Amino acid sequence: MSESHCRVLWSEQVAVAVLPPEIDISIADAVRDELLAVVNQSPVALIADMSHTTFCDSAGVRTLVRTFRRATEGGTKMRLVVATPAVERVLQITGVDRLIETYPNVAAALGSSSNGGGG
Repeated sequence: MSESHCRVLWSEQVAVAVLPPEIDISIADAVRDELLAVVNQSPVALIADMSHTTFCDSAGVRTLVRTFRRATEGGTKMRLVVATPAVERVLQITGVDRLIETYPNVAAALGSSSNGGGG
């Protein structure tokens, strides 16, 4: 499948991946592959911008966790930008919000990346 689900923007060594409005079982594997392709480029940080994502099912959550694990193994920090209550709730219920740092907007996530973040 050549259709891209994520638009990736680079700010120096930080990759910002803009995720689709819905991440469900039908596209979760493709999104994961695209995010892992970014991780394979060894950015200092990967910001998954879910600010326009209104739906994320368990396959989407699994995609985020797998990407986080691979990023962490490779020394890349991963952050999420979450702005919709439905996605915030899913991440809270699953505990992903305690695993992966979340921010209300890309600017805040970028600011954290430039400060070195936690670790």
